[in-house]
Amino acid sequence: MRNLRRAGVGAGVGVLTLALAAPSAAAHNGHDTFGRATLTGFAALPAATFVSASDPSGSLLGGTPSNGITPPFADQPIQGFSGIVRNGDGTFEVLSDNGYGNKANSADFVLRIQRVAPDYGNHTVDVVGGINLTDPNSFVPFALTRPDRVLTGSDFDVESIQRGKDGTYWIGDEFGPYLLHFDRAGRLLQAPIPLDGVRAPENPAGNPNLNSSKGFEGLAQSPDGRKLYALLEGVVAGDAAGGLRLNEFDVASGQYTGKRWIYQLEDPANAIGDAIAVDEDRFLIIERDNGQGATAKFKRIYLADKRDRNRDGKLDKTLVADLMNIADPRRLGGTAETFTFPFQTIEDVVILDDRTLGVVNDNNFPFSNGRTPGKADDNEFITIRLTDPLHADKRFLK
Repeated sequence: MRNLRRAGVGAGVGVLTLALAAPSAAAHNGHDTFGRATLTGFAALPAATFVSASDPSGSLLGGTPSNGITPPFADQPIQGFSGIVRNGDGTFEVLSDNGYGNKANSADFVLRIQRVAPDYGNHTVDVVGGINLTDPNSFVPFALTRPDRVLTGSDFDVESIQRGKDGTYWIGDEFGPYLLHFDRAGRLLQAPIPLDGVRAPENPAGNPNLNSSKGFEGLAQSPDGRKLYALLEGVVAGDAAGGLRLNEFDVASGQYTGKRWIYQLEDPANAIGDAIAVDEDRFLIIERDNGQGATAKFKRIYLADKRDRNRDGKLDKTLVADLMNIADPRRLGGTAETFTFPFQTIEDVVILDDRTLGVVNDNNFPFSNGRTPGKADDNEFITIRLTDPLHADKRFLK
């Protein structure tokens, strides 16, 4: 790993502790709300951090400087975290997504699961390991970018991750959209699993009915590990505006069950960033606008319940944290008593305990500059404390 610059407290990987209040009598946009979350931890991984002695990357970016960083790069960037798994020892597995934003410019970006260790006391993050994603047994039925079958951002756009009870990884992709199943060493275990009736423009089967980069942005796992819940980021053609499909997948049979629910965006122009399970029925879902910095207005975490108590055909939603309005009485994230998370893409949420969440941004290296104009965003790891417990399934609290 190479660090080309050191992150400051205000621009690095952060740790969030969310303080959830009990649902108030007053609704917010028709939803129950929790109280104001409180920042309890902050750490940062500098934007220009690389896997040492790895392959060159960024050659297809044209050598154009962005936020003070000029490609190509001698090594692979450690960036773009789009999914997170807690290890239980203070470290996390984080998923680097497809690279530089699309299929055409990411052929030399290697898909990888990084292992990181936030040090909240020093506001830093150490990269302590990682694995490349590969297909050595030729399960992918279409041509790959590299002859050695190391997977790249031109092959898949990986955006969400869960670790199964057997230690294998399930990863959600946007190009299919596909579910991808890897062993502990990052080797693909079976052919990519498509979602019946849904195709992105990058899907070789053709006839797309989903916009590009709108596949499986969220992937949740049931407490017993028997079911996966894959949430699309975009609306399937013909569905109502802002209505995103949450699809149930049975791990044992390797098939979708046919059950699905609708998560309704607050604004059809919004997008989701991540989805994880709280118990058998509830999910934490990041919903955000496309703004960054001064234009960032809507960055929130909702508790979504598939029991649909109001019978409107959609997941019930409770606002649990407004990431643009986090209390910071200890000024862990800067000099103000209000901390904001003003990034374009926020794609990682993880339960740390029943009243604490970890949240991480995707910094879209080197393009996003939501923290400081003209400066490439770091990966910030924050922890936030909720005013009330989530009452999460105990299997998620181990």
